[in-house]
Amino acid sequence: MTTSTDNDPVILVDADDIAVGTAGKLDAHRRGLKHRAISALVRNAAGAFLLQRRNPVKYHSGGLWTNACCSHPYPGESVAAAAQRRLSQEMGIDCPLEPLFVLHYHTPVSDGLIENEVVHVFGGRYEGPVKPDPAEVSDWKWMPFAELSADVRANPERYTIWFREYLAKRGDLIAAWVAQP
Repeated sequence: MTTSTDNDPVILVDADDIAVGTAGKLDAHRRGLKHRAISALVRNAAGAFLLQRRNPVKYHSGGLWTNACCSHPYPGESVAAAAQRRLSQEMGIDCPLEPLFVLHYHTPVSDGLIENEVVHVFGGRYEGPVKPDPAEVSDWKWMPFAELSADVRANPERYTIWFREYLAKRGDLIAAWVAQP
């Protein structure tokens, strides 16, 4: 099942993350075109991560656990503004976000689609109610980072490929960020 946002435009980028055009989201994922993406990692004061289970009807990776939000900026929208917008839309929360890292990954995902993203990952701290959009999120939870890391290693099939990539390639940086007061 696809929704009206499944073919929103994404920003195509070159090897240096310079915009070179746009394509529809589904088309970019079908053809494996390199494009810009955003993600937000959210922790609470205890160092637990806010996780969401993607709605099973999402155009790919439905039903898998992942970080608080992940999406794509609109053409002309900054990555920081896109991260704030999507965190509010997906999880119903607002908190300050700081850039953590940029990562490129290129890998197949479900339904014959390919992720080829230069993803700008932001981090934020949040305490308060979580009100996710049920069209985006089927479940959510807070999970201590050590427990999360162990579960991703033991049960990788439960988690999105991009979240696994973040932990595999930037796990030390993420652990240091989580440990900050």
